[in-house]
Amino acid sequence: MRKLILAIAMLVAAGAAHAQGYPTKPVRIIVPFAPGGATDLITRIVAQKLSDNLKQQFFVENRGGAGGLVGSEVAAKSAPDGYTLVMGTSGTHAINFSLYDKPLYDPVKDFKALTRVAVLPSMILMHPSVPAKNLRELIAYAKANPGKLAYASAGNLLYLSGALFTSMAGIDMLHVPFKGAGPQISAIMNNDVQIAITPVFSALPAVKSGKVKVLAVTSAQRMSAVPEYPTVAESGLPGYEAVSWYGLFTTAGTPADVVSRLNVELRKILALPEIKEALATQGAEPVIDTPEEFAAIVRADVEKWAQIVKQTGAKAD
Repeated sequence: MRKLILAIAMLVAAGAAHAQGYPTKPVRIIVPFAPGGATDLITRIVAQKLSDNLKQQFFVENRGGAGGLVGSEVAAKSAPDGYTLVMGTSGTHAINFSLYDKPLYDPVKDFKALTRVAVLPSMILMHPSVPAKNLRELIAYAKANPGKLAYASAGNLLYLSGALFTSMAGIDMLHVPFKGAGPQISAIMNNDVQIAITPVFSALPAVKSGKVKVLAVTSAQRMSAVPEYPTVAESGLPGYEAVSWYGLFTTAGTPADVVSRLNVELRKILALPEIKEALATQGAEPVIDTPEEFAAIVRADVEKWAQIVKQTGAKAD
């Protein structure tokens, strides 16, 4: 018994020493998408500050493919030592688990949640040719003209955000998928589609041009960056919310002390005014969670989007 107690004490001490010295070598943060997108830019903002604060390089590695499945799988199968992180999203760590027939990882079992970094609501945009002044009038028009309107999305979250909207509103609109926000915005500006659901930071230049109208934002509350625009819920669809979050994970099994250290540092970083300002330029708002709070959000979102996939019959593009 004394040997067993001594062995356990040695393991605990070793874990504490590991965390106290962490990190002793560069840490990679996998972005499961191509460079230049919102996930990549937000990750680089945080990675630079982690490097500065922890006196060790936190470098970004882009591993895009299959809607974020490829890079996330790499992170899931990495050593559980805190030296591989991944910037997950509500797409990679909630939606994909139900949207794909054979997911490559379990977003709950294969990862240890650290904290969300930011939330990124989207906007429902409309081409001015549609005879509607607000969301209620759009819904009424769509009901009177089933199948006449088309809506654009780029990525699985925005696709399901639109599917949730049409389902709750009881309307029929044609879904037109795009590979990125740029082509999607061009399509609605040219009236190739009449509706688009797109991240705020991508939408604002088109909105400022006057070539598209904003009907609502998809968050539960109005955004501090654009408080003049109402939410979908207050515009006629109570209970509607579809927000993209960005959050850092490490591999399941990573020592608790390392997880705690990373969370503490991230909380410091996300509270900095310059970080809040940098995220705001991407249309994102910073959020801070405990690992337990973030894990609960992931579990809830996996269940929420699974129900929506089942109800709408959505399939991966």
